[in-house]
Amino acid sequence: MSVRRLAEDAVQPDAFAFNRANGAWAKKKIKDYPKGREASAVIPLLMRAQEQEGWVTKAAIEHVGEMLDMPLIRVLEVATFYTQFQLAPVGKRAHIQVCGTTPCMLRGAGDIMDVCKSKISPNPFEVSEDGNLSWEEVECQGACVNAPMVMIFKDSYEDLTPIQMEHIIDRFAAGKGDEITPGPQIDRIYSAPEGGLTSLTGKPVKATRKAAPKKAAATAKPAAPKKPAAKKAPAKAAGLIGSNAAKLAAKPKAAAKKAAPKKATPAKAAGPERLKKPNGKADDLKLISGVGPKLERTLNGLGFWHFAQIAKWKKADVAIVDDQLSFKGRIERDDWIKQAKVLAKGGTA
Repeated sequence: MSVRRLAEDAVQPDAFAFNRANGAWAKKKIKDYPKGREASAVIPLLMRAQEQEGWVTKAAIEHVGEMLDMPLIRVLEVATFYTQFQLAPVGKRAHIQVCGTTPCMLRGAGDIMDVCKSKISPNPFEVSEDGNLSWEEVECQGACVNAPMVMIFKDSYEDLTPIQMEHIIDRFAAGKGDEITPGPQIDRIYSAPEGGLTSLTGKPVKATRKAAPKKAAATAKPAAPKKPAAKKAPAKAAGLIGSNAAKLAAKPKAAAKKAAPKKATPAKAAGPERLKKPNGKADDLKLISGVGPKLERTLNGLGFWHFAQIAKWKKADVAIVDDQLSFKGRIERDDWIKQAKVLAKGGTA
């Protein structure tokens, strides 16, 4: 690892202080961390100091150390370890970080660096004659699909060619860097394919309404039994008169009466016993190992209030309840049923 040191004293300012806006931001950021752990804010504060001044000065390191009640050497260790911190003056209008990792090199990062050398300075970290531009080579910045790329302050510029790089440098040199849109510099949306989408180009399919769930068997009304079709009375048989004919006509009605089916009884509800509200005082289901306050509320919402209910669960009941919990397998893993049986009899957790 290269040795990183602070810039010479000749270029170091005498003092540093956050401006009003950054000072208020820094105080608020420090409060984001627990009492006694305020030193955790050292990186964001150093970054804000760099954004304000353009680089991290010795005075800024001392000021951040005082704000966080940290020894100077501890803040210095952070500033010199992370290469995101510039320890010497860089270009006032742009410091260009050129990615030199394999994907970018294979796609022309070397040519991008040549442009920086010719238009800014032959060597990295050397500020241009007017003091407005500087450059360096860095490691992967996470835009491999859009290689080659550079980072200027917080924005990335991707899919570059030498001509595009020259144009970007010229715009920043003229103080018009905001005219360049960050991101891919070709016909591409973020990391989508060049030239537009090649798949999933059709119209999105509208979501269809889900079929209404069928009501449980317990709530469904049993279908009324169909009445058997009444048989027509046979015509008077030849040779039968009076009472004999009446008896013959009455026989089908009697048969129909015997054949009438019995009324269907409603089926019992499948699954474990549920209650709309507890019988008396609800049991503290949190006494079951593996059940916390949130899970207890979920169980109550499903209709389970007492140890005795859980103690009666069968294997099929466990499968039903398991599907309604966000963490499947918890019931058997912690053996809720065994615990509930002990608790229902007055045992302890």
